[in-house]
Amino acid sequence: MAYLKPPAFTRRLANPLAMRLNARGSATLTVVGRRTGQLRKVPVIPVELDGNRYLVSPYGESEWVRNLRASGKGELSRKGRTETFHADEVPVDRRGPVISRYREVAGRVVGPCFTKLPDARDHPVFEVDLNGPGR
Repeated sequence: MAYLKPPAFTRRLANPLAMRLNARGSATLTVVGRRTGQLRKVPVIPVELDGNRYLVSPYGESEWVRNLRASGKGELSRKGRTETFHADEVPVDRRGPVISRYREVAGRVVGPCFTKLPDARDHPVFEVDLNGPGR
């Protein structure tokens, strides 16, 4: 799997600000680290499509993707509201419409990620299931 390391500006300034300000519809994803067990936080932009919510990794196989895949659950926080969810990874053949919607919502900022990594296989997508598995 491919991974693009976000620029230092994004990691050090833009991401912390996005988590504080909920910029561009962002939310804070909290997930347990697969190695350390410590809580890890990162800004994400959840998107809705056909009544379902999704998380897309524009940078590819990032740490939050690996942690979410390992734990199968996380929390999304936005504007003082926190939701616990179960994460279901979307198969590659169903990612196209979700990625298109994500690009519409996230805007030009993520465009270079999809230019450098044009294949849907390089962008993990998770469906946010608030009810959890089997409920």
